[in-house]
Amino acid sequence: MPPQISLDFAAECAAHPALASFHPVVRRWFAERLGEPTRPQVEGWPLIQAGHDVLIAAPTGSGKTLTAFLAALDSLFRLALEGGLEDRTQVLYVSPLKALGNDVQKNLLQPLEELLSRARAEGYTPKDLRVQVRSGDTPASERSQMVRRPPHILITTPESFYLYLTAERARATLRGVRTVIVDEIHALARDKRGSHFTLSMERLKALTEVRPQLIGLSATQKPLDAIAGFLTGASHLECRKVEVGHLRPWDLTLEIPDAELSSLASHEMWGQVYDRLVALSGAHRTTLIFVNTRKMAERVAHDLGERLGEGLVAAHHGSMAREIRLAAEEKLKDGSLRVMVATASLELGIDVGNVDLVVQLGTTKAISVLLQRVGRAGHHKAAISKGILFAMTRDELVECAALLNAVREGDLDRVIIPQKPLDVLAQQVVAACACEEWDERALFSLFKRAHPYRDLTWEEYQSVLEVLSEGVADRRGRAGIHLHRDRVNQRLKGRRGVRITALTNGGAIPDTFTFSVTAEPEGKVVGTLDEDFAVESSPGDVFLLGSTAWRIQRVMGSTVVVEDARGAAPNVPFWRGEAPGRTDELSLQVGRLREDLLLRDDAATFLEKELRMPPPAVDALLGYLRLGRKMLDAMPSQSLVVAERFFDEAGGMQLIIHAPFGSRINRAWGMALRKRFCRSFDFELQAAATEDGILLSLGEQHSFPLADIFDFLHPDNVEEVLVQAILQSPLFGTRFRWVATRALALNRMMSGKRVPPNLQRARSEDLLAAVFPAQVGCQDNHGGGDVELPDHPLVKQTMDDCLHEAMDVEGLREVLRRMKDGRIRLEARDVPEPSVLSHAMIHSQPYTFLDDAPAEERRVRNVALRRAMPAEDAAAFGALDAAAIATVVEDASPPMRDEDELHDVLLQWVVVREAEVHRGLAEPLFQQGRVAWLELPGGRFLVAAERGSSVRVLFPDAVTVPPLPVLAHDRPVEREAAVLQVVRGRMENVGPTTVAELARLCVLSEDDVNAAMYQLEMQGTVLRGQFRPLEVPLAPGESPTLEWCDRRLLQRIHRMTVGRLRREIEPLSARDFMRFLFRWHHMEDVEALRGSTGFLKAVRLLQGYEAPASAWERFLLPARMRGYTPDMLERACYGGEVAWGRLTMKEPKPVPGPRRGAPVTPPEPETPAPTRSRASPTRNAPLTFALREDLEWMLVAARPHAVLADGDVWTPPDLSVAAKDVVSVLERRGACFFQDLVSRARRLPSEIEDALWELVARGLVTADAVQNLRILQSPAHRKRQKLLQRGGPGRWSLLAPAEPKTSDEVMDGLARLFLQRYGIVWRDLVMREALAPTWRELLFVYRRMEARGEVRGGRFVAGFVGEQFALPEAVDMARAVRRQPPSGVRIQISGVDPLNLTGVVTPGPRVPAMPNNVVTYVDGVPGGVDAQADEAEEDAGEDSEGGVAQPS
Repeated sequence: MPPQISLDFAAECAAHPALASFHPVVRRWFAERLGEPTRPQVEGWPLIQAGHDVLIAAPTGSGKTLTAFLAALDSLFRLALEGGLEDRTQVLYVSPLKALGNDVQKNLLQPLEELLSRARAEGYTPKDLRVQVRSGDTPASERSQMVRRPPHILITTPESFYLYLTAERARATLRGVRTVIVDEIHALARDKRGSHFTLSMERLKALTEVRPQLIGLSATQKPLDAIAGFLTGASHLECRKVEVGHLRPWDLTLEIPDAELSSLASHEMWGQVYDRLVALSGAHRTTLIFVNTRKMAERVAHDLGERLGEGLVAAHHGSMAREIRLAAEEKLKDGSLRVMVATASLELGIDVGNVDLVVQLGTTKAISVLLQRVGRAGHHKAAISKGILFAMTRDELVECAALLNAVREGDLDRVIIPQKPLDVLAQQVVAACACEEWDERALFSLFKRAHPYRDLTWEEYQSVLEVLSEGVADRRGRAGIHLHRDRVNQRLKGRRGVRITALTNGGAIPDTFTFSVTAEPEGKVVGTLDEDFAVESSPGDVFLLGSTAWRIQRVMGSTVVVEDARGAAPNVPFWRGEAPGRTDELSLQVGRLREDLLLRDDAATFLEKELRMPPPAVDALLGYLRLGRKMLDAMPSQSLVVAERFFDEAGGMQLIIHAPFGSRINRAWGMALRKRFCRSFDFELQAAATEDGILLSLGEQHSFPLADIFDFLHPDNVEEVLVQAILQSPLFGTRFRWVATRALALNRMMSGKRVPPNLQRARSEDLLAAVFPAQVGCQDNHGGGDVELPDHPLVKQTMDDCLHEAMDVEGLREVLRRMKDGRIRLEARDVPEPSVLSHAMIHSQPYTFLDDAPAEERRVRNVALRRAMPAEDAAAFGALDAAAIATVVEDASPPMRDEDELHDVLLQWVVVREAEVHRGLAEPLFQQGRVAWLELPGGRFLVAAERGSSVRVLFPDAVTVPPLPVLAHDRPVEREAAVLQVVRGRMENVGPTTVAELARLCVLSEDDVNAAMYQLEMQGTVLRGQFRPLEVPLAPGESPTLEWCDRRLLQRIHRMTVGRLRREIEPLSARDFMRFLFRWHHMEDVEALRGSTGFLKAVRLLQGYEAPASAWERFLLPARMRGYTPDMLERACYGGEVAWGRLTMKEPKPVPGPRRGAPVTPPEPETPAPTRSRASPTRNAPLTFALREDLEWMLVAARPHAVLADGDVWTPPDLSVAAKDVVSVLERRGACFFQDLVSRARRLPSEIEDALWELVARGLVTADAVQNLRILQSPAHRKRQKLLQRGGPGRWSLLAPAEPKTSDEVMDGLARLFLQRYGIVWRDLVMREALAPTWRELLFVYRRMEARGEVRGGRFVAGFVGEQFALPEAVDMARAVRRQPPSGVRIQISGVDPLNLTGVVTPGPRVPAMPNNVVTYVDGVPGGVDAQADEAEEDAGEDSEGGVAQPS
């Protein structure tokens, strides 16, 4: 019950007339506490008190729940005052969410207590009114107590209501129910939970002494008549409706990250959004953030918690345990929580306290969901709901803008009620018969009154009864039946034990398989995990759940046993599920918005004024749409479908149908197309369907006119094609398991325990094989024809769910009809590079796939994408470059430099004009009898003897000079094959051409050439279209001449055209490149990294770079992070995420010889060499920090021969004896603590200490703890440590690769390492790195990465020679930097920082790489060098934390 504004009315103030019929105590309480009733209350109370069924449609926060409850409370209150209140349940409240029920209970208890207190104060002696919640979270003790002493008001969920209605003792407590309140009724009506609930309601009506009054509530219901029917069933015409609408005062805005939007959200963008959320949370008392997945809820809550502080941010979702959810809700309500990150678990009707702001990250996919979520803010009378949508990608920006426009127009999603689901019917039949014996006809009449089953036929009902009483399949016999059926007297009775089956396996929510998470030592269940995540996890793994890090102890059965990880860096778990599809109404809004914004002259003003979008979002939205229209010369919408086709890097083609009809229609369209392709081309192609289109990955054999794609399916038979496609998809098997489980043909629970997921799957497959053997049988035995569906209720229901729930076959049929009759215009575009509108589909998530190929094997990964394209490039995007065509044709022309190459051409082309033959080349061939002249009316042609059979069949009347002999083993050639041979040979070299041009070249008729072209097209060899730029514009109504081109040549032309666009990108200046690097490394204040996640990113940017040990914590890490603390590094090292050490092994440098021309000193007699002073580690010992997962290949790269053939570690021969002893101990014993080394090496502690420092400096050992390194840096620390624990707290170990790595693996790792550090790389930049191999080796890797589309090649930084390569995200960032004018940003870096590129990138002298040299850059230009005073090691030694590396 939402609270309303409290007004201080005087006690004697007259109450509103609408309250006149209430008890005086109730009337006075309402007037004093709540003041004026709202419109839903004024209109609803008279109807409710008159006993009518009432459906109330009113905005959030308008007092709907109190409207329904107050009349019932008044009645109960009067009985309590009169002493006639019995211990029986009279009011039943049903909500779709557990959290909503808990909330309503809390909001009822307070007014009840106040009413009873007032009554006692006025001399009454009322009995107590009990309000209790019964849900899946209710403890068993409370459930038993509720049955013994029923509450007067029972709050429950549809599933618990079903259990209450079926359990023998609980069922009896419902006989006295007089009122049923159904809250958020729209959320029930839209799926099978609602169908299940309506049957439960009919069972309740048959049970109660009098028919209960029904009251339905929702803020977002459409159409009202259908919802009214859903509420009341057969008597829906008598339902009274209170329609106040769904609109209220909104304060809705839209924001985007500062970075340029693309088809994916980068980590930088999320960082910017987090910064904005932190600012918003500071400006508001309580902020509620909605996300669309549980994984995102955990991730955002964790990341914001690191920024805001512990205990101020919490996650809330359905996989958290009840106690954790309730605790989080209470914290939010009492104001101790600043931010709550929730999924749909908090969106419906819940009073979550004084929430000032609601933030929605991403799109909601539905208009009603947005209204419900934003309605949580200002959830009281006359308040304004304030909400902000954050769009993270370009397509999300379009959809979020469409949501705002839908709210402005008052649009709402239509609720689609499932029609007569037979699986739910079967379950309820069993439950009803488990409670009492039924007449078949009476039970049919009872259930037919439910609105979803109003069209249920007697035959369908009989088929369900047959399954329940005779068995699911004949081959299984009567095993597993649930009913005794007397067909003579038409009586139904439950079998022994069937009530337990109905109770333990009831409900309509599909089982998606989860593992419970139990915390030790308490043994408390804290939530659930997805099965796949639990199975893939190992003991010791740390994950987030409920904003708490848990460490896995073990996984047993279906339980994950965990312990508190106490802040260890966690992973974020995932939960698999079907992504909700965009509603039809929102899809229509998206299509309309696309069209309208491109047609309006005042589009920017409309977005800013009407939709209240900020200028950056307006620019991004209009720029995206205009760029998409430029690239395709069309904008897909509800009235225009565009097909786009382009080559990928592997030579295949990708076809995208831009159709913004929503994923349910597009999924059906895509699956039907995939089946049609399979049968037409005998090839199973990969496909995906998103909200805005369909992606088909074509192979080489898929060559056809692009416009033909619109004719592949016909509205009259598309359902038959789709049925066959569904039968061979994983979707059918999963849906069948859900249907069979709902119908109680499969058990979820047995003997009080949950059936393991693997057993459920296996039993489902066995059951499917029994009822539908053709679906699981070998297709080789079925002749490749259509599979016929059996007349079985479970199979029919499964297919109906696939066609109408997972997909929308009716919507697809209507789209195809509109395409056929011209109401939807059709455009086809062959383009050299994917349009910007296709990027999101190319990056589509696994849930969009229409086949079972994993993400890593998708052919669409071969597409190289430009994340953003300047508008000036888009103008010529669709046209192939004439210079590229000429170059490719020239390169493809076969060389004829000697007689052998001439002969090869003759074999390929069959006939060659005399003018094409270089003088003198043919003479040797004539002398050898290998060629002859062919005399034709069109001229003289040279032919080869090996092609004599083809020449004779093509030109039977022609004469050859000399006559061509018939060679041994020559076979007769059909004329059609000979024509195909000639045409194919010419097409491989000629490039884009027309039939007329090719006929002249081949000396054939145009009809022959045309027929050959179509045959080659069917083989996938050639493509048709308009390829060459028009020299003269076409006249109005004139069509361009059809051209043909060889597939491989066309791909090369496309790539060369794209290369031209790439070459036109303006490179960065040295100044802008330095600005880019500072942003890439997060050195600007607004970009600084934070928390443990940011720390690991900083390490990833710097790993492999060796710098003085003292500089890491003093300069390098603090320069990239905000709020760096030494314990971050300590935790990362102890947690095994980060390791430290020297990669390049220190070798004694040879003494340099004399310079040239200098006198040579004669060698002196050999004497024992003086003892060389050992390496003494200092603050400047060069070390690196690296992610442990990458350390192995870095060690192999730095020291490829460090491990000898016998497995020992190579050690320098000049090591001290003590150091050699330590190495020997570590080789034998593995990692050791300092005291172990002392005892095993049998040396003094001081000797071991000196030996360890020597080995560290030589790059031979490392330690678990970074504290050992800090001691190395500070003699004061070292001195103090000797008094406590010598050698540091961690274990020491050898620093050597554990296993060999291939050279390809190492080179690939190094290439990615340098890209990771600099974003853009070239020879002079990379060769400074200590780990760098030769540029030639790296160049090979980078070129291969460019071919795969992982990096881009080109000229990105001006002033440097040689090839340059860049990550796509680096190119985007570089462009953004170049467009941003200098603003006086000052950056200071140490001389040892890898970004100290003075004298390398920027002009001027090189600044020595010394820690205390500080270079100051102003807008990327070095402005001077300062020498920073060194920290005194004595002072550092006094640091209480034991670290000298405090950020300065």
